[in-house]
Amino acid sequence: MVAYILSRLARLFFVFIVVTMVAFLLMHNVPGGPFDEINMPLDAASKARILAKFGLDQPLHVQYYKYMSRALQGDFGISYANPGQTVGQVIGSVWPKSLQLGGVTVIVAIGLGMFMGILAGVRQNTWIDRVVTFVAALGMTVPNFIISIWMILIFVVKLHWLPIALDSSHWNDPKAWIMPVVALGLGPLGFASRFTRGSLTDVMTSDYIRTARAKGLSEVMVVWRHALKNALIPIITALGPMIPNLMTGTIFVETMFRVNGIGKFFVTSITSRDYPMVLALMLIIASVWGLVYLLTDLLSTVIDPRIKLD
Repeated sequence: MVAYILSRLARLFFVFIVVTMVAFLLMHNVPGGPFDEINMPLDAASKARILAKFGLDQPLHVQYYKYMSRALQGDFGISYANPGQTVGQVIGSVWPKSLQLGGVTVIVAIGLGMFMGILAGVRQNTWIDRVVTFVAALGMTVPNFIISIWMILIFVVKLHWLPIALDSSHWNDPKAWIMPVVALGLGPLGFASRFTRGSLTDVMTSDYIRTARAKGLSEVMVVWRHALKNALIPIITALGPMIPNLMTGTIFVETMFRVNGIGKFFVTSITSRDYPMVLALMLIIASVWGLVYLLTDLLSTVIDPRIKLD
């Protein structure tokens, strides 16, 4: 187990290097730079001094080496768009908002989605199954920004039931969380319910399920002790990668509901050519994805000890 974890972490480190190299080259090959002002262009001497200050006048391989040398020690440099703050300080001020919104969405969407999928899998071809299938199809096909617009028009403009913003002034208002969580979580909820139903349906036709029923076990016991445990492996494998998407923010939902989170900030950093910020965010996103995949594999072995990690 320890050797497997260490090997996966070593491969994850290699992924970091590849991700940063690709992002670094792409950023420096896009026309324009962080100090190319359009409305108030800098004179050549001033621009040269600024580029020299941040080391942008050096060859690309030197810039990359210096950045990674500091980044591996936890120093991501100074933000070009926020020169009075380090990259770590800026990320520390915006990522907690995305983590809180994403954490609530993960609990609600995946928890409720799996519960709905279990009901649909146990009650196949009933009205419960049809309702769950409809909700799953709605969540998986309609983009979250369309859902956001619908809810704003209905619950804010027409009915005046909910506040439109989840900013600092409404952060502690439970009603302000309803629309962002629904808009962000309806897609994962639909995917979770549909995949749980499909996985449970396959398991419920197995021979050992018929044997358990023949022994006189109740339907709840059959589903809980036998069917669900064996259906969880493909469910976890499919639902695990959804968590990084929710925990690293989404530009559409955060913009629609005025959440100053990391997803919205990521896009503004790209448009402003804030190189240190973009590279740091890329590293964070790659880290979250890699760790979630590792935890998914480890959790699979806990649920089913027959799975061996090679």
